[in-house]
Amino acid sequence: MKVSVIGAGSWGTTFAKVLADSGNEVILFSRRPEIAAEINQHRRNSDYLPGINLPETITATAELNEALTGAEQIYLAIPSKTLREFLKQAEGLLGDGLLVSLMKGLESDTQMRMSEVIAEQSGIDRSRIVVVSGPNLALEIAQQQPAASVAACSDIDNAMKVAKASSNEYFTVFANQDVIGTELGGVLKNLIALALGIVSGVGHGQNTKASILTRGLSEITRFAVVLGATRKTMYGLAGLGDLVATGESSLSRNHRAGEMLGKGYSKREVMKLMSQTAEGLNSVSPVLALASEKNLALPIIEQLNLVIEGKMPVQDFGNQLTHETEEAEIE
Repeated sequence: MKVSVIGAGSWGTTFAKVLADSGNEVILFSRRPEIAAEINQHRRNSDYLPGINLPETITATAELNEALTGAEQIYLAIPSKTLREFLKQAEGLLGDGLLVSLMKGLESDTQMRMSEVIAEQSGIDRSRIVVVSGPNLALEIAQQQPAASVAACSDIDNAMKVAKASSNEYFTVFANQDVIGTELGGVLKNLIALALGIVSGVGHGQNTKASILTRGLSEITRFAVVLGATRKTMYGLAGLGDLVATGESSLSRNHRAGEMLGKGYSKREVMKLMSQTAEGLNSVSPVLALASEKNLALPIIEQLNLVIEGKMPVQDFGNQLTHETEEAEIE
């Protein structure tokens, strides 16, 4: 089928390759004409996927109308903070196919998940909105190393359509109906990846990292379940799987951003030096706002926020893996 991918960064370009290798005709939208030209002429996106040859069945364009017209499935791989503006620009062009979110963030002002923003801004019924998430480091998948992911939708048939369209010999997509858990898993693991990056940058060893990873998983699972996720999802590909993949990988933007924080860089400096968005940096505040509404303590993420805002020395991060208390806590 004809499918569109919006966003020619590392993940958007990689997923365009996945879809092309799965037998689809892919239109890849890049806001930068020079990237579209390089892809069409040389089969490369050297800015974001150096060394990777792209299939002939990918056509890149900088024209949004061309990218969206006639697409049966539209995959969105853009920074979460730009989603609402994109949907305004694309009004009247989205057709009647499926809209698939590849994004892992929350909207800062509203604390909405990306599928909620899509539904509100576009008016598209939630049964046509699918989210894809899992342990997906772009370069490894672009190199065709075996990997798996999850497609979630309230309509299981539509989740299956996306899973079928994006599965091939090296990439397998499973389907479920837990949109909240699948989406929050991708958002929340970024925060724990930031935390693991910080302790790595500070120079702490595996004991500290293992403690933060396991307690962090417990923390984000508790949070996600309160918001309506299924606990099982958080221990699957979209939760634990994604956390393991990105928690300590040098290919993870959030881990790299955390390492820079751990080495003393400010949030502003990290964002300036990063070539692509580390979604975790923008997700901390909306996650804590949601936690406050639910009267839920998130000690690791709360300490992470203090470090990001320059209110806690990075050397102190992780010293208390739970709130300070005179009483022992039961895990």
